[in-house]
Amino acid sequence: MAIHDKQHRSFASDNYSGAHPEVMQAIVDANGGHQSAYGYDDYTIALQQRMRDEFGPKTETFVVFNGTGANVVALTAMMPRWGAVICSNLAHIETDEGGAPERVSGLKLFNVQHAHGKLTPESIATQVYDIGFEHRAQPMVVSITQTTEVGTVYTPSEIKAIADYCHENNLLLHLDGARIWNAAAALGVSFKEMISDTGVDVVSFGGTKNGVIAAEAVVVINPDAVDGLIYLRKMSMQLMSKMRFASAQLLALFENDLGFESARHSNKMASLLRSTLEKKIAAGEITGLNFTNPTNANAVFASLPLSAANQVRKSFHFYDWELAKEEVRWMCAFDTTEQDVMDFVQAIAEALKK
Repeated sequence: MAIHDKQHRSFASDNYSGAHPEVMQAIVDANGGHQSAYGYDDYTIALQQRMRDEFGPKTETFVVFNGTGANVVALTAMMPRWGAVICSNLAHIETDEGGAPERVSGLKLFNVQHAHGKLTPESIATQVYDIGFEHRAQPMVVSITQTTEVGTVYTPSEIKAIADYCHENNLLLHLDGARIWNAAAALGVSFKEMISDTGVDVVSFGGTKNGVIAAEAVVVINPDAVDGLIYLRKMSMQLMSKMRFASAQLLALFENDLGFESARHSNKMASLLRSTLEKKIAAGEITGLNFTNPTNANAVFASLPLSAANQVRKSFHFYDWELAKEEVRWMCAFDTTEQDVMDFVQAIAEALKK
């Protein structure tokens, strides 16, 4: 029995959406009978092959429960205990994972300034020093996020430039792909073109933000980049018993272009939201609203007076991003409709008039 309003919509996070109906059906289809546990089932075996088709023949896939688990397991496997990770000062591993990478793994994070969420070889270089100096944790991995925490998208050439710098300086490249589908859909490229061909070593492969339930994966493109990952997944409490249900969900995203179609839709809704508001600004219908980051995928970042934001929040939930700048984040999901966007725009317009 449902105990929530199924018509309610928000723009707080693509995590707020439910599961895609085709993903739910995939779970049902995977049910019944007995299957081997801990990843030795038919669905996980099929997922392994599908990931090799997508990323390359040497790819190894380790299904986990969530994105934080994927990041912690991946980064732990990529370095010894004295290693450090270079990341953006906005990186999810730095700001939104409760210190899990450092507390659970014991690794050190070196954060650097970003340009609209992106790192560059030059910004990474600011933390590449004291190599071999025993008094400093040793930088061994660079972690970037695709899409970034502010909704921008690295182009394949930008990722390749970072990967080339990393490998020239004995660093490995990890990519946090919580919204990897949105990035590939925005770029119009395959995962192989965006990830494998650019030199990424390990990926935290997201699914939850694109219509699945508790199903993510560590995807190893370069097997030489990790050590003991099969044991670390268990040690990190990310090895699920009935893995077939998680693997079936990720497989569903690859069927009939479902994952890319869902991501393209959420990207389109974010673009519609921004363009509709821009037209109202240009027509002088609303004032006090400014956009703070490019809208490359399914996120819109803007600043508007706090009083107006609080007024809109009476109808639509969304998050403050940086209160000092009155900056907010609006996210669209696979099930966001054009009517949802128009209703949200109307609420914003009315609040700004007040």
